[in-house]
Amino acid sequence: MRRADRLFQIVQYLRGGRLVRARQLSEWLEVSERTIYRDVADLQASGVPIEGAAGVGYIMRDGYDLPPLMFTRDEIVALLAGARLIRAWGGAAMARAAEEAMIKIDAVIPEKMRVRQNEVEIHAFAPEMTAQVRDLIDRLEAAADTRKSLSVAYMDGKGDASRRVIRPLGLWFWGKVWTLVAWCELRRDFRMFRLDRMSDVEETGETFRPEPGKTLKDFYRSMEQQGYGRSDA
Repeated sequence: MRRADRLFQIVQYLRGGRLVRARQLSEWLEVSERTIYRDVADLQASGVPIEGAAGVGYIMRDGYDLPPLMFTRDEIVALLAGARLIRAWGGAAMARAAEEAMIKIDAVIPEKMRVRQNEVEIHAFAPEMTAQVRDLIDRLEAAADTRKSLSVAYMDGKGDASRRVIRPLGLWFWGKVWTLVAWCELRRDFRMFRLDRMSDVEETGETFRPEPGKTLKDFYRSMEQQGYGRSDA
């Protein structure tokens, strides 16, 4: 667990006005009591209203929500900019989630650290992102998440058409072009398929399991060895 996440969890455990001992926190977070003492001291120094001491326990006064150290202003700007990019270039489900994320970010950030959305001068517009393209992105993301094999019609950069059965592993965004990283059963190798060259995408009804040499980690390893990913573009 990252330290920032651990600090956040400590605050959540102390909410509600109940006394919690360092030993309990250390067991819940799977760290030493010494680490808890240091984390609590840092939270107190940052302004989180935690009372108590080592050997006694800790309690937090009511009325405190998320710690102001959760995000810096630059981090908030980055989150809002990223959400706008996904809203513009992502699938339909991604775009809706990005919109909701921006609302939640604005709701949970303390007033003194709040960055108004209209103050972030980073915008993204993608008129070419049609409903069909967004739907395809969502379908491919879902197939990669649930490990569903797909049958797709594909046209490569030379204009040659083929039918492929693939194992979708992940989506990559290259500015204006989305590609799908997949294991191609036809080529018996990894391939990167441009979404704008795919058509007639159907589930085969088969679910694949991770196999040595055919996983996303294996793809990254091969890409490092070759210097780049292989593509049919």
